[in-house]
Amino acid sequence: MLTNPPVMVVHGPDIFDLGYVRWLIENIRPGRTIVSGIMARTAAEESGLPLEFAGQPPSYVLRDLEVPAFLANCGKTRESGQIFGRIIAGRLLPAGLVHLECSDRTIYAWNDADPGLADFLSRATCFPVERCSALPEVEVEGLREIRGCIPGEPVFVNGLVIGTATAATVVIRGLDGRIEPVSGLRPKIHGFEKLARLGPVSPVGAWCKSGVVRRRNHGGPYEKHRGTAVGRVIVIDHCGHGLYQNLDEDVAGVLAIGDDTTSVCGHICAHRGIPVFGIVDGDADGVIAPKFAPGSVVVMVKSGRDDDLGREIAKNIPNGPVEWDTWVKAQVSAIGDRGTVVYPEEYPR
Repeated sequence: MLTNPPVMVVHGPDIFDLGYVRWLIENIRPGRTIVSGIMARTAAEESGLPLEFAGQPPSYVLRDLEVPAFLANCGKTRESGQIFGRIIAGRLLPAGLVHLECSDRTIYAWNDADPGLADFLSRATCFPVERCSALPEVEVEGLREIRGCIPGEPVFVNGLVIGTATAATVVIRGLDGRIEPVSGLRPKIHGFEKLARLGPVSPVGAWCKSGVVRRRNHGGPYEKHRGTAVGRVIVIDHCGHGLYQNLDEDVAGVLAIGDDTTSVCGHICAHRGIPVFGIVDGDADGVIAPKFAPGSVVVMVKSGRDDDLGREIAKNIPNGPVEWDTWVKAQVSAIGDRGTVVYPEEYPR
């Protein structure tokens, strides 16, 4: 018997987009609902539900809680949902984990999980309880397995696409502070170059995932861009998942460098009414369908890579506030015939 309502720690956008979080709140009535990780936040904000945002992996959030808590997730497949729960459970050892998985409507009681909490959730949802065990992740000669992949989908390390999965398990290896592919991956060389440019990285501590950022239709109440918006311009260079920590109230717009970075930044900023100035070169991996707030402009580089032109534009950002529309027009003029405005279509040529 539970004496206090449990805390629900939610992961991923699908669980919001499919309506599960609202349904779980109505049926379980958790004391708190905490959104973990990064990619769920936009879906969570669009839901309008009373939520808290942690900005940390679910294992960190669950480890710090001193009250009964459970993980709520919705994997892209039944197998990937189980794999995710097993990974989190392994990171929480010796503590157990109660994992409510919506992809197969099952409650997994991992290791020394709280049986009272698992049974309570089962009664509230009519999901059956399955008791299972998980072991801690073990590094084998610097190798890292990214499991639950679907061939053809993008594979990420620390928010950067490093290639396309060709098997259900992608294996990468760490070597002298760099990551290199081993198996199950059609590598994207430019992705590995961008990852190396960020500094030494270990495959064990890296954030790895596969699949698109958000799969399902999305939308919400969007704020309108003010044509005279004045404030700071922030730069996101090929690492869109780091955007949230920089979105302060004084931000007028975002300079996004890279195709997928532009799509991710546009998606995150759209419902906040924050415009994006994107620099792209046509090598998108389709991690998310783009959408943009009014005032956004995307420029396709005619020759060369978006990296170089993007960094050139970044140097033109003043330390103080700018008037967004005026600054964007000046940058488009400076780019000249080196690039073409591809969004919006009605942008004056």
